[in-house]
Amino acid sequence: MKSNLLVTALFLVVTLVALPVVAAPATLSRPAAPLSGEYRLRFFHTHTGEKLDVVYRDGESYIPAALAELDHFLRDHRTGEVRHYDPRLFDLLHELLETAGRPDAQIDVVCGYRTPWSNAYLRNHGHGVALHSLHMQAMAIDIRLPGTSTAKLRDLALALHEGGVGYYADSDFVHVDVGRVRRW
Repeated sequence: MKSNLLVTALFLVVTLVALPVVAAPATLSRPAAPLSGEYRLRFFHTHTGEKLDVVYRDGESYIPAALAELDHFLRDHRTGEVRHYDPRLFDLLHELLETAGRPDAQIDVVCGYRTPWSNAYLRNHGHGVALHSLHMQAMAIDIRLPGTSTAKLRDLALALHEGGVGYYADSDFVHVDVGRVRRW
């Protein structure tokens, strides 16, 4: 009986000590998101001239009407086609602004969603876009953050370790996506 109690007590001690250590990497890899509060993004689209200021999430809940506004705003500006965006991209942008210390800044959008037609058009005209670009899956965006150099923006995005980061110094923009972690 004493042996069983000792084993049970030892199990409880090890579990209570080890559980926080095992769980820690998942919670320490990024800043804790607030459980309540508004997630706001502000945009300017460099091709359409449109602006958008939208609260897309409240605490842990995405706001469907706001996501629809974002989908429309980030439509393929060449064809007008709209595709539903992966909302993780908006969380990534929100976190990027927080990390930059500029949570209320306006993001300049160079490119959002691209139809396969637009992607092929850009490839055929020497713009160096990927054949299977995540822009076509509404999982990527090309941006600038006025007042922050694109080199600094790239470094901040890379430090998040949350998807692809492309740096286009000559064109002065940074690509971020919610695909696998990689850089170019």
